[in-house]
Amino acid sequence: MQQRRRFSEKWLLGFCLGFVLAFNSIIHAGASIHEYRNEPFTTQSDAFFFHGGSEGLYASQPKSKDKTNKGKSFIRFDSVTFVRTKESTNNVNEMQQNTGLVEAIILEIKDSKKIGASFNKHDAICCTPILSKDLSCKVGEVIIQNNPDNPGWPKRIKTFFEGKNEVVNMPPLSVDINSTGMYYLYFMICDPQLKGTIIKGRTIWRNPEGYLPGKMAPLMTFFGFMSLAYLVLGLVWFLRFVKFWKDVIQLHYHISAVIALGMCEVALWYFEYANFNSTGSRPVGVTLWAVSFTAVKKTVSRLLLLVVSMGYGVVRPTLGGITSKVLLLGLIYFVASEALGLVEHLGNINDFSDKTKLILVLPVTFLDACFILWIFSSLSITLEKLQMRRSMAKLELYRKFTNSLAVSVVLSIAWIGYELYFNASDPSSEPWEIAWIIPAFWNLLSFALLIVICILWAPTRNPTRYAYSEETGADFDEEGVSLTSSVANMPDMVERKERTASTAADHVLGLGDDLEEDKQE
Repeated sequence: MQQRRRFSEKWLLGFCLGFVLAFNSIIHAGASIHEYRNEPFTTQSDAFFFHGGSEGLYASQPKSKDKTNKGKSFIRFDSVTFVRTKESTNNVNEMQQNTGLVEAIILEIKDSKKIGASFNKHDAICCTPILSKDLSCKVGEVIIQNNPDNPGWPKRIKTFFEGKNEVVNMPPLSVDINSTGMYYLYFMICDPQLKGTIIKGRTIWRNPEGYLPGKMAPLMTFFGFMSLAYLVLGLVWFLRFVKFWKDVIQLHYHISAVIALGMCEVALWYFEYANFNSTGSRPVGVTLWAVSFTAVKKTVSRLLLLVVSMGYGVVRPTLGGITSKVLLLGLIYFVASEALGLVEHLGNINDFSDKTKLILVLPVTFLDACFILWIFSSLSITLEKLQMRRSMAKLELYRKFTNSLAVSVVLSIAWIGYELYFNASDPSSEPWEIAWIIPAFWNLLSFALLIVICILWAPTRNPTRYAYSEETGADFDEEGVSLTSSVANMPDMVERKERTASTAADHVLGLGDDLEEDKQE
């Protein structure tokens, strides 16, 4: 027992450290305004390379006016500056006008193979004297094969260092987007003398309807509808709660808390996306609140499913000695979920590295598996208790709940498979315009489960069909079962059956102390 507690404390400490590290790694809120803060170029093949951003952009609307941004889709370079090292300036002649070239290249992901000489079976990115004869490229520049279906693309923008100047400012300009697609921005250098160059400034990316990236734009509408759905559910539940307030049980307050958290969560996300769409930036405060409410709501929802599966308020009046274990699992899940949400939503929207995602997704996935195992093992015990006690109305209620959970688990597994397939697909053919349905599905599934719980455990004038009652004649009279001498030994039979059925699940989850609590009940 003491070893299990030490193990749980180590787990909690590890997740807390992960949460702090994830929060400290956040520099600024992600945005359609991509900021570059003295960041270096990295070596790739024979060039120096910097990824300036990537977003799904819709084509500008035909009737958009040139003097306004309404209806226009563009990428704007705003105060982008390149700084080279002093060593590189010492190797140039101050009488020369152009002493270094930095190229900004904008392309659709489907045209990625048109950058470099890969189309001609070469690994080079920069044009050399030999390649210039075969590919008609300029020596010292990035090799680009123009798209015959879209003249002028991929787009190349040149910025030259002059003389011995260490700093050069890129002229402010906008590139209009007239074709819907996933766009990437690369800054590239072919001159080896410019090694160590850094970039600072920002670029502004805009869609016709606002600054939300293409993958995220439909989510604002989705959370608007979800806010309305939660409002309707909350109103119906509140009216039912008030009507039968004298007959409500503790479980009804927990369901009300989940509904309230859900309303706050979707409302905050809608406000966050609406603000993002209008300003192009994500305020850390609003996003932090939205992420935190999501983590709290996910945790409380799972705890609600767990305590309902344990028969809280139906088979047992309290959780007893198991309460601390339930709360510990909930706390660990909250920390893991919060860390994942912070890194995913508060970092640059295109800088979410696969390694970081894997490190933070795995604990959440493992804890979800623990919840599922514990929920279904508890449901098995609760169903057996109700069957042995012949509480047929409660048994039917829990069978419907079990069937709903089973359907949700099957749908979740199927959707996870689809999500893995979606993320593993070729980026050039990725249907980014429907990527929003991945997070939307999980919100819809949790909302559907909440509706099922609200229907099954709705406040009523006769709460005895699901409320806890002592193992006396009252529980059997409800079902119309006559008391006989054989029923008198029922509690002992229940206790023996519970001991056998729960041993395996309890040892898996470290819940061996639950048997003693059941005896006390």
